[in-house]
Amino acid sequence: MKKANVYVTREIPGENLEELRKHFAVEVNPDDRTLTKAELKQKVKGRDAILSLITDAIDGEVLDAAGPQCKIVANYAVGFNNFDLAAATQRGVILTNTPGVLDDATATHTMALLLATARRLAESDRYVRAGKWDGWKPLLFLGMDVDHRTLGVAGMGRIGANVARKAKSFDMKIIYSDVQRNERVEKELGATYVNKERLLKESDFLTLHVPLMPQTRHYIGAPELKLMKQTAVLINACRGPVVDEKALLKALREKWIWGAGLDVFENEPELVPGLAELDNVTLAPHTASATFQTRTAMGQIAVNNIIKVLSGQPPDTCVNPEVLKK
Repeated sequence: MKKANVYVTREIPGENLEELRKHFAVEVNPDDRTLTKAELKQKVKGRDAILSLITDAIDGEVLDAAGPQCKIVANYAVGFNNFDLAAATQRGVILTNTPGVLDDATATHTMALLLATARRLAESDRYVRAGKWDGWKPLLFLGMDVDHRTLGVAGMGRIGANVARKAKSFDMKIIYSDVQRNERVEKELGATYVNKERLLKESDFLTLHVPLMPQTRHYIGAPELKLMKQTAVLINACRGPVVDEKALLKALREKWIWGAGLDVFENEPELVPGLAELDNVTLAPHTASATFQTRTAMGQIAVNNIIKVLSGQPPDTCVNPEVLKK
């Protein structure tokens, strides 16, 4: 019997690919880059399943290029803003993601960005490596205290709540804003639910954990940045377009806020010109989930989803569950 055919748009951990190859004929993009739209459409032709990344735009054109036999596109990511949900549902294609397994890694990375920015670690590292350090000085690289400060969390979902738990080890006061209250976190951590304006005005550190949707695009722009304390630090490890990067550049240059720690950017991998030259921003290349264990666990979920769907079972995670009712 001929094996089902799976296309993987980028190299993922080897043990995940080995598992996939036990069941299917598998082809993997050998180049460490995102395929162009034309390349993607060509490569997915005739495939029964696609294992995609957040950088792959999966829309009606791509699904039509794959053909009606394509049953599932499994995203190697918790996010799925690269999916056209309506187009996939219309064509009966199941879309899946990898929630849950990257919560700890992303929350830890968020705290790492917060601490590195507050204590100017990236700037200090560059200084030492450049041979500029000539001894201890009382005013050298003064940063911001983290202990006992106020952490504002925009989006108290799984990752936001995880960050808040870690922040409590620094005795931080937790305030948060969301479309709905998280009473469990309020009871567990003593977190206070506030509106967006109060969140902006009172946070010493503001961390973003909202999904990217039309209503959250530029959730933080010039008006929001001007409401923040001049001593505040903004952290973004969710999605780049949640922040108006040009407005943030101006805010950092003109000291509307004290600093920022960014793992994601509005037009990845490009940065708004001038951002990389600033010392009061810590930059990471979208690596919040980048641990061996987490990336392998993400791959296992994606692989399991493909195995189940191609064997006639529902997947473990599905972002367009309406298609399962067809």
